[in-house]
Order: sequence, then structure tokens, then C-alpha cells
Amino acid sequence: MSLSEQDWTQEEQRVHKVTEKIGVHMERLEAEVGLVRSDVVSIRKHFWDEVTVDFSTTDGAVETIASLKQQAEMLSERERSHRHSSAALMKLKRLYRTPYFGRIDFVERGERREEAIYLGIASFLDEDTGDYLVYDWRAPISSLYYDYGPGEAVYETPNGTVTGDMLLKRQYVIRDGHIHYMFDTGLTIGDELLKQVLSRSSDAQMKTIVATIQKEQNRIIRNDYSRMLIVQGAAGSGKTSAALQRVAFLLYKHRETLQADQMLLFSPNPLFNSYVATVLPELGEDNMQQTTFQAYLEHRLGDSFEVEDSFAQLEYVLTGSESEDADYTARMSGIAYKSSVQFLHTVQSYKQRLERAGMLFKPIVMGEKEIVSEARLHERFYAYDAAIRLPNRLELMRGWLKDLLDDFAELEKHEGWVEDEIELLSSEDYHRAYRQLRRMQGGRGATFDDFDKERDLLAGFVVRERLRPVRADIERLAFVDMAGLYRQLFSDISADSPQPLHWPAICEQTHCALAAGKLLYEDATPFLYLMEAVQGFHTNNAVRHVIVDEAQDYTPFQMEVLKRLFPRCRMTALGDLNQAIYAHASAYSDIDPIADLYGPEQTEVIRLHRSYRSTREIVEFTRGIVPGGDAIEPFTRSGAKPRVVRVSDRGSLHSRIAAETERLLREGYASVAIIAKTASESTLAYEALKPLMSAPLRLMNPSSPELAQGPLVIPSYLAKGVEFDAVLIYDGSGGQYGRESERKLFYTACTRAMHELCIFTLGEPSPFVLAQPSDSYDFDSSPA
Repeated sequence: MSLSEQDWTQEEQRVHKVTEKIGVHMERLEAEVGLVRSDVVSIRKHFWDEVTVDFSTTDGAVETIASLKQQAEMLSERERSHRHSSAALMKLKRLYRTPYFGRIDFVERGERREEAIYLGIASFLDEDTGDYLVYDWRAPISSLYYDYGPGEAVYETPNGTVTGDMLLKRQYVIRDGHIHYMFDTGLTIGDELLKQVLSRSSDAQMKTIVATIQKEQNRIIRNDYSRMLIVQGAAGSGKTSAALQRVAFLLYKHRETLQADQMLLFSPNPLFNSYVATVLPELGEDNMQQTTFQAYLEHRLGDSFEVEDSFAQLEYVLTGSESEDADYTARMSGIAYKSSVQFLHTVQSYKQRLERAGMLFKPIVMGEKEIVSEARLHERFYAYDAAIRLPNRLELMRGWLKDLLDDFAELEKHEGWVEDEIELLSSEDYHRAYRQLRRMQGGRGATFDDFDKERDLLAGFVVRERLRPVRADIERLAFVDMAGLYRQLFSDISADSPQPLHWPAICEQTHCALAAGKLLYEDATPFLYLMEAVQGFHTNNAVRHVIVDEAQDYTPFQMEVLKRLFPRCRMTALGDLNQAIYAHASAYSDIDPIADLYGPEQTEVIRLHRSYRSTREIVEFTRGIVPGGDAIEPFTRSGAKPRVVRVSDRGSLHSRIAAETERLLREGYASVAIIAKTASESTLAYEALKPLMSAPLRLMNPSSPELAQGPLVIPSYLAKGVEFDAVLIYDGSGGQYGRESERKLFYTACTRAMHELCIFTLGEPSPFVLAQPSDSYDFDSSPA
């Protein structure tokens, strides 16, 4: 709908009025922040000047402690005030540049006068009138903007349902206090605004989408009732963006009871953490915790094993060949099996059998002296009532072993080696023993005046020091032979049970890795699950909400571990089955394993079919690569067709890629990704291309701390979840992407492109390219 000159004038005047009031508030708040900052600096500088210190008497010590506490509380209060005021000031500065992005005129049923609601990233109250000049986009009434067009509309409040009529829905692009675009729209957030946002250059960090949230994304954001929310969405459909806005919404709605550090994002890799790090701060919220599942595995198992990471496994999968390597074939079969629901059930059944028989232990030893034998541990374990759970039996054994160790220590004090150790005690050890004895006796009574008493006290000290690591092992249940139990699991699976192909080779690979102190990635989570099933599951009751990104890459074991680790939390799982790039992808033909985690009553599934990231031409090309891709709907933003450039040799490949990268940079694209298949291929490409380019080229790998700006070379699996202005596939030939197992990896790499996609091929293009209609891409096979 076209807007009149009067509309523009009135809206410009309102923007100026609102920004002026925000500016006044900012000046006042800046003065307040400065004053509080001065208070904090002064208190820190003169902290001890205001404290009365006197420990000469009991009353003086009490007064000193009270004085310290009072001064510390004053400093803490001023620091809290400074943080609160600084956060409010930052929010106002963002509002000053862009006070709002939308407006709805709404008249409540039974009322005669409509209210104009302006939506921004935060609320702003006119202190003179008490009216809201800007409503926070997360406020209940703001949902009307995302869910309805002009006409009858409904929204929910804490006090009930409100019905009425929306008379107007208007969108703005306001920058630095001036309206750049403004238009009225219908049900959906207008294509004009989306085109403005999506046509911008991408950079190294994700942006907020509050101005362009679509109705289906709003369902994700405002869902506050499902224990498990599953979002299955096409590449570029806004899954992650919506999930991060969801975090901001939940923090806003439950601001009295929910803090950012009670929310946790499991991201696909460390690079992704830096990519999304600015989204919540841009909305005025603190960042939530972020980690990777690999980091959790390292935390739990890294002290006992060398844990292979997922990227090392993927490199092995992508560079191996089933036709040339029998070990590779066996491991591929093992990866699929160990990631399956079937194997999860097998481990659960094994744990139940261990309640009756089969537990393995390691003897408790001090040096070469056996304190408690393996047989005695086994006998004691199964002497407990069979109804007692495994973890509880081990807890009882831990107490029993501590008592045995005390008895052993008392007897060991009289052994000859103890006397030798006493003679070798250094002066430092001697005084340390004396201090420990004083602490043990409350600071009184420990003297070395009597020789026999001195010898007994020192003998106790020597034996305790020798037994310290033994006690630590007992405390952490190291007497349970977990590696042996995991090995036994594979021997325990009877020949009558369903077994994958190459089962003997799978068992051999597993045993060899364990013997070398290593855990293959596919073994790490099953091992952890078995360990916790036996020893007791670790739980974290502080985390209230977990977001799992790229959930299609998680095995049933991993999801089960997360469920048990965070028993009180709600979970949001984001995924796209078409981007299941790991070798265990066959474990998920649908989202059922994830949907079954909490049951259908507590689970909601939202499917997103529309892709906003890429141009229509790129989406129409890439959706043909994957089965069911016809369901993916492209957004109405046009651009150049994808290009396929065939070259005959690697020198031509590098010169053409370098020239194409330079062209894209000249045309103003801020992010250009050269996507190679693997990390090794990325290194090769980087070394060859770097001398050919005038712009600095960066190489991304799994250890890179953050996503670099400008042109970069990156492995296909690290690019997942990230978008770039232009994507150049380093080598999209049939030799690189020819196996069916690589179809989704190729699709994932191509769908990173926002504006331009160019696939270079060293020889014949991938069959995934050749299978697309010839008019969906431009083909170039000219010489370099």
C-alpha cells in the first residue's frame, strides 16, 4: 500500500520526538553511570581506610569482620548498580539508532479507540506521560505483529486472552534516527523488508532477526509449554536465529526467575560459538553458556583416555575407501551400529545383566602390595541385596573400602618401610607433618616431646601420604574396571543377537583402541553412558534450558546422556535431516529418536520449509540435490544462477578460484568462503591460493577461535550453520563428491551461499550436479 506524504511527515516527526526523548534519558543515565563508576573506584581505592582492623582481642576481631563485611557489601552494591546502569545505557544507545521497526494499530474488543503500538528491541517509557513510546518485541501484545495481518486478531496475556481488530500493520527501516524505508503490509512480514535485510553483505557474526520474524518462527520463539521443542527446518530457514531469539524471549518473560547462565547452547563447533556470540548482547541480554558435546566428552573422559573428536572421525570417513581398505569398511559398519538405537538398548540390557553377574573390578593396591583383591571386591559387590541399584552398591562399597583402608593404614604403620621413610623425611616434610597434626587436633596437643608418640604420629603421616592416591581412586570409583566392562560388552553380545556386518573386525578395532588408552569417537558416548549407568549419572540441576543445534548429528546415546545430565531442563533441538553429514546419519531416517526422548505428550515438532538465506536460483538448484527437496520453498529474492566451472588441471583450478574471489571482493561482498571437502584439502587449497591473491586469505580449522572476515578457506563440515555472501566449492567433481554418503555434505556446502554460488570441478562434475536440470545453472568449461 502506498503511503502519503503526510504519513511520511508524521512518522518522521515521531521518530525525531522519540529519539530526542531517548537522547535526554541517555544523557541522564551517562551522568549516573559516571557517578557510580567514581564511587566504585573510590571505594576500591580507599577500601582499607574505612575498615577497622583489630585482631588483638575477640571483640576486636568480631568488629573487624563486621567492618570488612559492611565495606564489601557497599562495594558489591555499587558494582551491581554500575552493571545495571551500564546495561540500560547500552540498550538506549541501540534504541537511539533504531528506536523501532514495526507498528500495529489495535483496538480491543469493547473499546472505541485504537492504540498505536510501536515495536523495538526494548521498551521505552515516556516519563512525562507514562505511555510506552516503544514496546519490547517480546511483550505479549507484540505477538500480533508477527502472527496477524489487518483484521481480527488475538493475543495471550498472563491475565487471559485479548481479542480485537488490527487496523494497521506498518514496517520501518530506521537507521541513525531517520526512516529509510516504510510500508504497510499484510499477514507476513513484508518481502520488501526481508529483501532489504537479506541483500546486505554477511560478516563474521550472526545478526538478530527481530524485525523480520516470520509467523512460523514466532511459534518457535514464544513456545513456553513444551518440554521438548523440535525444529526440523531446511537450510537457511532461520532455525538457529529463531532459537536465539527464543532465548531472549524466555529471559524476558521469566526475568524474575531465569538467568542467562541457566541456559546452555550445544553448538556444532567452537567457530559457531563466536558466530552467534553477539546475538543476545544486541538484544540487551547476557550471553548464555555455550559449549560443544566434544568438550563435554573431554571433560568427563579426557583424564582417562585420549578421546577422538568428531572432526578426526569425519576426516577418516571422508578420506577412506571401502574398496581399498577392509579396516575402513569394518569401522564404517561399527560407526553406524554404535550410533544406533539398537546398540543403546543393548547397553541398557547389559547394565541390567550386570546387576546379577559380570561386574569387573581392579584390585586395590599400594605399590606392589595388594590391599583388597579383585575376587574379594566381586564377592562383596554381589553380597548386597540384588534389589539395590548398581550405583548404590558401589556407594556402599566405597564406604566399606575406606574403612578397610583405615584398618590397613593402622597395621602398615609398623612395617619396616615406614621407618625408612621417616628417616628420609626432609625438614620441610617434618614441619608439614607437624602442621597437619595440629590441624587434626584443633591446633592443640600436637607435640613431639615423647619419642614413641613422635614415631607413631610420623608413621601415620607417612602412611597417609602413601595412601593418598589410593583413597582418591576409591573416591572416584577407579576400582571398577570400566574399560574391561566395555570390552566385555562386545564379547557378551551373543551370536544369536542381531549383529552388524564385520562384527569380529569391529570388536578387534574396539579392543585395540582401548588397549592403547584411546576411545574412538563412536565409542566415547556409549562408554560414558555405560560408566554412568554403572556408577551413577551426573546431573546438573542449575541449567533450566538446553538448545541443541544440528541435532541430526547427535546419536541416540548423546541425546539420552543430555536428558539425564539435565533432568530439570526443557530442550530445544534444531536440525535438518538433509544436513546429516556424519557417518552415523543412517541412525536417523526421521526425527523419531529425538521425539521419543520425552514422549509425544511433552513434545512439539515444528517444520520450516521456506529458505531465506539463499537467492531463489540457489535454492532451486540445491533443493534438487537431496531427496524430498521439492518441499523446500525459496524466498522471492532473485540473483545469478549457480555456476559450474570445469577445469582440466589443478593450476587452472587455483588461478580461476583466485580470480573469482578477487571479482567478488571488488563487487563488495564482505564474506567469500572457499569450501573444501576436508581439512587436508583446505590446507592444500590455502597454500596454493594464498600467493595468487592480493587480499589476505585465512584458513579455518577446528581449532580456529573465531570465524575470520574476508576471504577464507574452510572444510565443508566446519562451514555448517554459517552463511557467506558467496561460496566457491573448491572441487565439486565426481572424484570428491561421488559417493551417496557424500550427497548431504555437498548439499550442506552449497547451501552456505547467500548471493552467489560457484562450483569448480577438477574434471567431470559431481553426479549431484549433473542430475540437476541444465537450465538451473550456468556451465563454463573454458580454459583458464
